[in-house]
Amino acid sequence: MGKRGKKKRLAVLGATGSIGSSTLEVVGARGEDFEVVLLSAHSNAAALEKLGARFPGALLVLSGGADSRLSLAPGPSAAGSFRLSLAEAIAEAGADITVNGIAGAAGLAPSLDSLRAGSALALANKETAVMAYPLVKALAAERGLPVIPVDSEHAAVFRLLEGRAGVEEIILTASGGPFRHYSLEQLRLVKPEEALAHPTWTMGPKITVDSATMANKGLEVIEAVRLFGMKPDQVKVVIHPQSVVHSLVRTRGGALYAQLSRPDMRLPIQEALYWPESAPSPFGALDLAGLRLDFEEPDGERFPMLPLAYGAAGLGGLYPCAYNGANEEAVSAFFRGAVGFLDIPDIVRYVLDQDWGGALDLESVLETDRRSREEAAARIGRYA
Repeated sequence: MGKRGKKKRLAVLGATGSIGSSTLEVVGARGEDFEVVLLSAHSNAAALEKLGARFPGALLVLSGGADSRLSLAPGPSAAGSFRLSLAEAIAEAGADITVNGIAGAAGLAPSLDSLRAGSALALANKETAVMAYPLVKALAAERGLPVIPVDSEHAAVFRLLEGRAGVEEIILTASGGPFRHYSLEQLRLVKPEEALAHPTWTMGPKITVDSATMANKGLEVIEAVRLFGMKPDQVKVVIHPQSVVHSLVRTRGGALYAQLSRPDMRLPIQEALYWPESAPSPFGALDLAGLRLDFEEPDGERFPMLPLAYGAAGLGGLYPCAYNGANEEAVSAFFRGAVGFLDIPDIVRYVLDQDWGGALDLESVLETDRRSREEAAARIGRYA
């Protein structure tokens, strides 16, 4: 429930994407507890208007351009008006909690804007943590607001750590993507349409390719280091193709505690929306009968994006931001057919070999994001 027993006022950023759609399914199932006050999309105006018709009290924002401003002229829709600026709409909406499901580095500014507006942050945009979590953490502490992870792995760790002392290690599971049994020669020939065929999860195109290269798990390692104050060698990864065990924590005594649930993003989203309370889930419980669980070590030679992420996490500072910017540019080039699947880690490695030292403040983060993309683009140009 929201403040003083009222409905929680909910903002959903990236409302037409995978996370946004799952969030609104949760709201549809438990609408008595939530009032949707803001919905944003990047460019899908038609889908956003349909959502506006479902939630007529919500502000609608088509964020469009790289600076999060509208590329569409403001005008009336079936449910209201498109707003000029996502930042302005966040400030105006008065949300109690904001689900940030925006993809990529574009999600950082809205995370900060949501906290400045007094909203708790349910964070599905892992780039916010990878690029600038110390800044986010400081702002959240200043405003007395929680940052609640929504990624299934980090949501699991978040719950596993509650009230538990003496945790020595976090173990994140990875599905392994569609190519976990491919040889290096097979990986060289992978096409974008093959990389988009994830065996377990239904996600947006960029994160699906990141899962195939294991860059997504690399980003999640960096995210776990920053969210939970762990050293990189305290965050381990295991391949778990069933995607039923989402994360584990190991205590000083050696015991492992695991969180198990169906691979359904509606479950961690609901947990985040109700935190620190909980509510019955309408999406079904996990049946253990006949369940098989397999685990194996990741192969850093075939999937070097994971060891590159550990390297960036170990160097700290602005290196994780450079890792993210370079990867976004490389994946975009892969979709365009400008580079091959195995060129993605080569581009990221090249960028990380540059000097990314310096203070971690917002100006430096934004400059690192810009410069890392320029360095990646220069490398990509050599493949032409």
